[in-house]
Amino acid sequence: MKVYSFSPFGYEGSLVSVEVDLRRGIPAVDIVGLADGTVKESRERMRSAIRNSGFDFPPERVLISLSPADLKKEGAGFDLAVALAVLQKQKAGDTDFDAGAILVMGELELNGTVRPVRGIHAAVSTAVSSGIQLCIVPAANAKEAREVAGSKVFGAKNLPEAFLALENLDSFTSKQDWDSFPKNAEIPKYAVDVDGVLFAKVSADEDVSLVKGQAFLIRAMQVAAAGGHNLLAFGPPGCGKTLSLQRFSCLMPLLTLEEAQSVTRIYSIAGLLSAESPVVRRAPFRSPHQTASIEGICGGGAKCTPGEISLAHNGVLFLDEAAEFKTSVLQMLRVPLESGKITLSRAGRTTTFPADFQLLLATNPCPCGFYGSQDKLCLCSARSVDMYWKKFSGPLLDRIDIRVNVSGAASRGCAGEQNKKFSKELTLDSLRKGIALAVNIQRKRQGKKNSHLAPEEAASFCPLDSQVKDFLDKAAARYEFSPRAVSACLKLSRTIADLGGRKAIALSDMEEAVVLRKCEGGILL
Repeated sequence: MKVYSFSPFGYEGSLVSVEVDLRRGIPAVDIVGLADGTVKESRERMRSAIRNSGFDFPPERVLISLSPADLKKEGAGFDLAVALAVLQKQKAGDTDFDAGAILVMGELELNGTVRPVRGIHAAVSTAVSSGIQLCIVPAANAKEAREVAGSKVFGAKNLPEAFLALENLDSFTSKQDWDSFPKNAEIPKYAVDVDGVLFAKVSADEDVSLVKGQAFLIRAMQVAAAGGHNLLAFGPPGCGKTLSLQRFSCLMPLLTLEEAQSVTRIYSIAGLLSAESPVVRRAPFRSPHQTASIEGICGGGAKCTPGEISLAHNGVLFLDEAAEFKTSVLQMLRVPLESGKITLSRAGRTTTFPADFQLLLATNPCPCGFYGSQDKLCLCSARSVDMYWKKFSGPLLDRIDIRVNVSGAASRGCAGEQNKKFSKELTLDSLRKGIALAVNIQRKRQGKKNSHLAPEEAASFCPLDSQVKDFLDKAAARYEFSPRAVSACLKLSRTIADLGGRKAIALSDMEEAVVLRKCEGGILL
């Protein structure tokens, strides 16, 4: 049986072949193949684990080769693979034990107990894509490994169990749900079904509909959740923008099993999966602190670990007090927002993490927070307000489809009218029903969210009659919309129509889309 292990690096990682040769000479264990200190120490852990588990350690000189030789091997996940390769070689001698291949991951304690390691989901999915179905992993990681379609997994508690599993392939099991994926997959206990779309059960502390006086903002959040649009909310301190956006996750559908695979892989690499939750079904909601560095947001480090934008993949990245983040951090978001991925380069190696996230921003309108307020006096100069907003830059703000002036949402202008219009519809059930309707329409029509439509797709899926097109043209000229802003209005109107179950985009849909885009209050266009 050809034994493979896995060397994690970035999102991809690499399979590593573990070969053993027993030769004459002074008894010793040599490891070759560019192993780091942790991997080299495995020879001592492996030797003690074999003896303490009741096996005889080979009296010959043991050579362990980890290939490819030019790939740096890191981590403690090689312990079990090396031990099994040594025992298998000792039993088989010069004859081939089996022509098959198997992935083995796990750290060994000196008594032979197998400890869990990070990156199991990534290792198993890489092995399956390479044609290796059999996997021996720590028992604590077994559920995580079985979430990979096509895998057959044995969860080993100790070294003797793992060795016996090599001779009993019937002990390897797979997740039965995958045999009928996705039709008969069970609804998780923490989920509720709303018209065929799964949402998470939430407590009163997570229910956005319980926020009072901000119906317009909550309507904007419903549109954002239904179409995957980015959203900026700004207003004076205490107006409710942060409180509302922190509850955005209650409007987000659960990830499908296909979407969950890439998210689970990222969280496995980061070591954030638990034995109780082997697969990530709730859309991630990440809210880093304002002191976060570029490496913390985009990822990096010696092993190219995922950053916040990758941990928010297929979910939300929420930046509260966004103007307090470093300018370099904010500008770094521009490319991932467009491409849905980020490529990191470290020590001559590169890796590409998926980063298809939805961006939510909350900020004050000025340094003191009271610009445009009818109740309090703003003490900021025009220059300080201008410098405050320049931290975001025009290209970044242009990628924000929805802009909401929370201070004006309850009392002034079109926002006030929208506030009255939607205040009677603000129950969690009604919000979710609209989102479920829009999500089902988008999945059937184009297989992705409206915000992800390319320009040529938007023209195809968002046809306008002459009246609606004329209104959009006049609005674009009046508010000096960029081509990206016009495209955003088109996609927003498509989402609003989907929320109402309308095939054609109505004039009222486009009017609401323009209101959401142009921003009440005059700071942003």
